[in-house]
Amino acid sequence: MDKRGDVSNRGNKWQRLLRWHRGQKVNEEGGNGVKEEGNRKGFLKLNVNWRDWSVDPAEQFYYVWLQVMIFPIVYNSVIIILRTCFTTIALSYLPVWLTLDYLADLMYIIDMIITVHTGYLDQGILIRDINQLKKRYLHSQRFLRDVVSLLPTDLLYLVFGIQTPMVRINRLLRISRLNEALDRMETRTSYPNTFRISKLMIYIFVLIHWNACLYFALSNYIGFGSDRWVYPNITDPEFASMRRQYFYCFWFSAQIFTTVGDTPLPKREEEYLFMIADLLIAVLVFASIVGNVGSVITSLRDRDNVFFPNHELVKAYLRSHHISKELRQRIDNWYQHLHINKKIMRENEILQQLPVHLRTEIAVSVHLPTLSKVTIFQNCETSLLEELVLKLNPQVFSPGEYVCRKGDVGHEMYIIKEGKLAVVADDGVTEFAVLSEGNFFGEISILNIKGNKSGNRRTANIRSIGYSDLFSLSKEDLTDVLSEFPAAKCHLEEKGRQILTKMGMLEESGVGAEGEAEKVETKIQRLEKNLETLQTKLARLMVELESSNRKMQARVEQLEREVAALETQLPEDGEEGERAEGKGEGRGEGVGGEVSWEREEAEGEEEGGSDAKVKKDQGEDGKDVTKEGDGESTKSTKEDVERVVEGDKSGVKDPGNQENEIEDSGEKSREKGDDRPGKGDGAEIEPEEEREEKNEERESDEGRENTKDDSEERQRRLEDDRQKK
Repeated sequence: MDKRGDVSNRGNKWQRLLRWHRGQKVNEEGGNGVKEEGNRKGFLKLNVNWRDWSVDPAEQFYYVWLQVMIFPIVYNSVIIILRTCFTTIALSYLPVWLTLDYLADLMYIIDMIITVHTGYLDQGILIRDINQLKKRYLHSQRFLRDVVSLLPTDLLYLVFGIQTPMVRINRLLRISRLNEALDRMETRTSYPNTFRISKLMIYIFVLIHWNACLYFALSNYIGFGSDRWVYPNITDPEFASMRRQYFYCFWFSAQIFTTVGDTPLPKREEEYLFMIADLLIAVLVFASIVGNVGSVITSLRDRDNVFFPNHELVKAYLRSHHISKELRQRIDNWYQHLHINKKIMRENEILQQLPVHLRTEIAVSVHLPTLSKVTIFQNCETSLLEELVLKLNPQVFSPGEYVCRKGDVGHEMYIIKEGKLAVVADDGVTEFAVLSEGNFFGEISILNIKGNKSGNRRTANIRSIGYSDLFSLSKEDLTDVLSEFPAAKCHLEEKGRQILTKMGMLEESGVGAEGEAEKVETKIQRLEKNLETLQTKLARLMVELESSNRKMQARVEQLEREVAALETQLPEDGEEGERAEGKGEGRGEGVGGEVSWEREEAEGEEEGGSDAKVKKDQGEDGKDVTKEGDGESTKSTKEDVERVVEGDKSGVKDPGNQENEIEDSGEKSREKGDDRPGKGDGAEIEPEEEREEKNEERESDEGRENTKDDSEERQRRLEDDRQKK
């Protein structure tokens, strides 16, 4: 059985190995096929998309190409003037110079093609459309400058000869491309101050080179060896070599630009003019050197002040207050440790100029591994940890310095980044434990857990053995962050309770009291919400009450104005006026009684006696109106009242024609068999809808007054009955 098992195991192993080998072959074939298809597709893409090819100015290819373009521009800047002034050098290496010239021209042409296809930002979006890129480049001054720099001025060799390379002076128009390349390099280099000094030295070298070439050309024009100021006679073998000619002229120009002053005095007017120009340029060169070097030194000092605390101010303070020598020595040692080991104490100030998301990414990459080692912060949200890493403050403790003492109130927790700390007894000698890199302490004191027996106080003495680098997280910062993460707050508090429970430092009564406090807080919050709701409802009701009061006042004022108008415009005919007044009062009472009866019936109030009285009054009024109206029913009484009121309104509109309207209305009423006045022309002009609305408002007002009188009478009767009983 064992042998069979071994054979079967071996067979399974070989089968698995064979399957793996076949799978590898299939993967290789598939990979090769994918690569071939990818190459074909890439080749097709190159063939198809070559015209639409564009360059992102922020990518690496564009940066590298700018660095490549430095060489042809510097070549033309240095060699053209050299070949023009030193003809011996130009003719000795003529094939080399011509090859380099046309190679530089080829690179200029390629640079124009790349510039055409270089995208640009429009409202933050990179424009890659080749038509827009061409249009923008062709309409720019840069295109004219590039075209002029590539004009075939070499054809002038046929006129002036091959020994005059000054005809290629138009190639120097690409200097702007050199400045762009140097600016890009300065932004990308890790040592910008060194790069600035190097760039300044290159500019000075090119300037001295041009001055040396012009000095040699002027000496040739005046005559070699004619005086002490010009270049010595080239017939002398000592000064005949090309290298000696160039080095002597370069040394002479360097002496002038550095204002050393150890140069021969000029003798001719041309020499004086040349020296004056050189001295003026030398002043500018000296000023630029001093200014640039001074700015570099200032920037280095500012960097040190930002990276490290200002030691000079602290020293002045210590001297003014006569601090002991021992304490001053400890402070000096602390500063020395920071400078020697490059300990940065102001990380937040250094990164303050960056956007928030970049600061967060930097802090996460630097501090997140350290923060994630803390037990209470494990399994927390990533966003919470990202907020906390921005709150970490680096601190450096000297040898023998206490980080915290037993009984102190804990306001922050510490995470050890580097160094060793000892947990010591009160005597400062006995060591209970040694904490090293990655350990932490004080995390319970910043959570403020209720029921903690220590009361957020330190329970041990912790002292630094050597120089120790720690990160501190304050209680205020943690509280601010946890206010935005309530779930994480509960999670951390629960972890803290578990740790305190294991340590035996948690009081159960404290937990119960905390639960009761939470319940009370919940009730208070609920009551506050209910109170806010009631206040909102009360405010709404008050607004509605005010609006209803305003409406009632407006209606009362309108009725008073109408009554005053009726009183001033009563007809002069006494009989007709008394008759109309009598009918109006009867009808008004009838209408008022009718409205009051309808309202009491709608409200459902059981008021039998008052209802009977109202019906009785209504019946009497109806009978009076019927008698006065020559046999008409009570329904016509309501219509007549409306006509009377509307006729009075028309009389208000046209007071001069009041008597005519009354007579006309009386004649019409007589023709119809009705002697009631008030049915004037003005009433017929107004629309029926407006009449009905106005009459309804009047009826409702009269009904309210009647109901009010009835309620007062009922109250009086009830009081009389009570007194009788």
